[in-house]
Amino acid sequence: MNKRELMQQKMQRQQAILTAARTAGRDMTEEESREFNALQADIEELRPQVEAEAEAERQAQIEAARTAERQRVTDITAICRSFNTDPQQYITGGQTVDQVRKAILDDMVKNGAPARAGVRVTEDEQDKFRSAAADGLMIRSGNTPAQAADGARELAGMRLRDLGIECLTRESDKSASEYLRMSDDDIYTELARAFHNPSAAFPAIMDQAINKSIVHMYSHVPTTFEKITRKGTLRDFKRTDGHNYLIGGVGELLLVPENGELKADTHQEATLPQRKLDTYGRQFSMSRQAFINDDIGFLSEVPGLYAAKSKKQINKAVYSILYGNGTIYDGKTFFHNDHKNLMSTASAPSAAAIQSMIQRLQIQEDQFGEAINLTPRTLVVPVGYGFTLQTIFGSPTIQTTENTQAVNPLYNYRYPIEIVEDATLNVLAGTNACPWFLGAGKDETAGIQVDYLNGQETPTFRRSETTGQLGFVWDIWLDWGITVMDYRSFVKNPGVKLPTL
Repeated sequence: MNKRELMQQKMQRQQAILTAARTAGRDMTEEESREFNALQADIEELRPQVEAEAEAERQAQIEAARTAERQRVTDITAICRSFNTDPQQYITGGQTVDQVRKAILDDMVKNGAPARAGVRVTEDEQDKFRSAAADGLMIRSGNTPAQAADGARELAGMRLRDLGIECLTRESDKSASEYLRMSDDDIYTELARAFHNPSAAFPAIMDQAINKSIVHMYSHVPTTFEKITRKGTLRDFKRTDGHNYLIGGVGELLLVPENGELKADTHQEATLPQRKLDTYGRQFSMSRQAFINDDIGFLSEVPGLYAAKSKKQINKAVYSILYGNGTIYDGKTFFHNDHKNLMSTASAPSAAAIQSMIQRLQIQEDQFGEAINLTPRTLVVPVGYGFTLQTIFGSPTIQTTENTQAVNPLYNYRYPIEIVEDATLNVLAGTNACPWFLGAGKDETAGIQVDYLNGQETPTFRRSETTGQLGFVWDIWLDWGITVMDYRSFVKNPGVKLPTL
């Protein structure tokens, strides 16, 4: 056990002592206080050691990076010396050893001679062709890129068979006329042999087109979870056991008289929820028959549909957390009387109901009993309440009696509150009562957090190595996890049955 783990263990023991006392509704006993203070003394002694370990680790990483850079410079210099090429342009340009090797070999293939000193690692004609062909497929499928590559429109009229022949001709000793005499099935067989070849043009073109379809569809999915959740990132799939404590609850600064002594204080800690990622994925394919039939629907629809579905899946999961009101990190349901975030009277949205929810949100306290002063920012409602809410916030007066009106306190309310309507709530509720929610600003409290692996929001795909399938097969997946970070961020009105449309 290293110093960091030892310190965390002692902090966890302190939290256990505090939790036991709070659960029993009492102060710490004398024995518990002694143990708590002894643990704190150990923690303060360990803290500089932990920081020293962290600094040593950082220095080791820096040294490893320096060693790797020295090795890169040495290897590039050796390669360039063998081919009478100036290595400085590659060293200062930051190219990898593999990029330099490829640049030199590509130049030798084109010119039949060793690379010249002026060669640069740039996009060559093959790369330009692949980009144009991929954009051409997108144009043909109806998803024209905003800035199509040069030559894309000329290639957009080619059938898959013709595009395959173009790629094969560029990469083999056979002439185009030899390929033209082959059947569609023979061309498919030739292309299938090179499907997993990293340098083959045809699968690379399809990869580029698929990626464009995924990005386009994912960015155009009409979801709303982004408006009410915070985005986070995790580096791996381990549960965040080592980061589940919040330090706070320190005492107020005390008046110090002249020549007076400063009083020591002991901070408190509160348990935070644990976050974790999971992987969600599928396979999709372009069958042999689809190739022969020149069906490019798989490019314009299937990958993009999976990307759109993944985003909708996250959207549904977020609203299912709100609607389902499951147990969260403290062992109680998300919306609970003890959390002071559940309205006792169920109703449809009204000025009075909204005002009550605003007040409930604003008087929330943090984990240490201090006022938070949260700001109401979103009203999360099922589809159908939007018009009513526009009237509530947009009308300068409200009807108090049949013949009397009063100033509407929500008109031009001092905080801009966004109305977020999502039909997912309608579907989840069905014929039952449908709850609605008031949310605080995401910059003030974490609320619900959606984490992605290394911040990668769009699905990742690769050519599948699965055998036994007749066609071109890809894997597609996305790593994400959703965690309730703070129940104080939302107030729930249990709602009523939605009106029948």
